[in-house]
Amino acid sequence: MPEGVFARGWLTACFAPGLTDRHRRALFAASGRGVPWPERARTSAGRAFGIDVVSALTRGASDPRMTAALDWLSADAHWLLTVDDDDYPAALRELPDSPLVLYGAGRRDLLGGAALAVVGSRNPTALGEQTAEAFARALADAGVTVVSGLALGIDAAAHRGALAGVGSTVAVVGTGLDIVYPPRNRALAQRIAADGCLLSEFALGTPARAEHFPRRNRILAGLTLGCLVVEANPRSGSLITARLAAEYGREVFAIPGPIHSPLARGCHALIKQGAKLTETAEDILGELAGPLGRVAGLPAAAPEPQRDAASGGTASAGTAGATSGRQPVAAFSVGDGRLTSPARQLLAVLPHGPISVDALSTRLGWTPGEVNTALLELELAGRAARCGHAAWQRLAAVRIQGHAE
Repeated sequence: MPEGVFARGWLTACFAPGLTDRHRRALFAASGRGVPWPERARTSAGRAFGIDVVSALTRGASDPRMTAALDWLSADAHWLLTVDDDDYPAALRELPDSPLVLYGAGRRDLLGGAALAVVGSRNPTALGEQTAEAFARALADAGVTVVSGLALGIDAAAHRGALAGVGSTVAVVGTGLDIVYPPRNRALAQRIAADGCLLSEFALGTPARAEHFPRRNRILAGLTLGCLVVEANPRSGSLITARLAAEYGREVFAIPGPIHSPLARGCHALIKQGAKLTETAEDILGELAGPLGRVAGLPAAAPEPQRDAASGGTASAGTAGATSGRQPVAAFSVGDGRLTSPARQLLAVLPHGPISVDALSTRLGWTPGEVNTALLELELAGRAARCGHAAWQRLAAVRIQGHAE
């Protein structure tokens, strides 16, 4: 893609030796939008730094990283968005520490639409991953862009769910866009670059460092109308995103879990602090109906949750049913109709929280072998999953291609 009007000037400023982010921010604030960098360098603000800004810009223009960045920008669907650009996201522009430049790969248009951050643990339960994926699919089907951080666990599940929906997803990363972190998500990153958007404020070649991820999180929070936390322990980085969202005036949503689960405690703490307890995608879409409509003219109606046939309750993912006029929100499992009678019996007593084979054996009066056989059938059907040593949990029922099988 050809470089933008302001790309070369901002790259020069970013690579100028001695010119810090504080300097660049002050020069931009003093001169206003659309002013060429040589003019900014000659303002009184530029002379106040005690460095030769004009000389620094000259050296920045000849920095080898400039050539590498311009070569990268010449590729299809690669771009650099700066605070001088008219289509810089308005939601980010209002932040006191908004990123001055954003490297992007993929759909630039996604940055201007209605968006929700979906975050959580890097080591979730199987049910947590399924929940994140189903919520993201439902949000994407409602026209909401799902924003997350490309981390393992909940982030990756949210991106997968959104890519399966009508809408799409934005991955905000803590490295340069020529580096995929974690490497295990390389294939997912390629899918996002093709059908969604990869976004970073870090220059090409920047590796993953611990201090980058809180900076990444402020973009997650600032770019969106709200933040949904699916599973998180009290020390989870996803709580930083939720805190920032609240500070920026965004809505915070949290999905509750079993009181003894460490991955539920972060969400419960958020709920105690005022986050909206969330059971279905409708909870989010209803709460954001006004802002969603203002941003993108989206309908307030949300998909109805599917009823879990085995329990008579609502599936914890909250979005698993097909809805009138909509595509199905996920495709994780076959229906209960193909299960054998023992598997259906076990499913009826299998909780969504962890339970041991011995406890199930006692509850049903079966041998451990009989329990394991039924659990294997449920695992293959996508209705149960292992969660830790010798423990199992139930997964929510989900339709395939709009009908239960």
